[in-house]
Amino acid sequence: MTRFFGSALAMALVIAACSDPNALANATLSNVEDTLTLYSLATGPLTEPSAYSISTARAVRTWEVGIDFDFAFSVDNSGRPVLLTVSVLGLAPSGSVKPGLLRTSTAFDSMTRAPLNGYLTTDTIAIADRDRFYLRTGVTTCSVLGVPLYGKLEVIHYDPANASVQIRAVANQNCGYRSLQLGTPKR
Repeated sequence: MTRFFGSALAMALVIAACSDPNALANATLSNVEDTLTLYSLATGPLTEPSAYSISTARAVRTWEVGIDFDFAFSVDNSGRPVLLTVSVLGLAPSGSVKPGLLRTSTAFDSMTRAPLNGYLTTDTIAIADRDRFYLRTGVTTCSVLGVPLYGKLEVIHYDPANASVQIRAVANQNCGYRSLQLGTPKR
């Protein structure tokens, strides 16, 4: 009973700290926009990246980083470009919050604060040019606080000839911050 009470109290303190922006440490990392190219996980060259990691704010090759990415790009059997969550790939970390994407019609530059909920975590997501998404990691990245990291992306162009997609992305690498505006997030 004491162990349960201690765990419940610790969780309540984490939730309270995360809901109060003044309880967070000052942000130290700036949000920067980047343009990246991802190649199909299924058919692209192994030498090129096919996934994106919010925690490192970069495109990664899945075979080099294991499961240290939040989603991958691929082309499905019918030739559609898709984004695959780590749950779809069978690589989801344990925990209640899974990496996910949330489609939005909001203009990329107007996506200034990531929502807390509503992220797709277990489906393959078909994409097209100009699609936009909010991004969320699992809690493993910020395990001390028990909160995910957030980001945003826009599909710039899918190139079927090279089975690649060009995206622009912003990742907020500060634990507990949901701001997606460029620069160092404020409380």
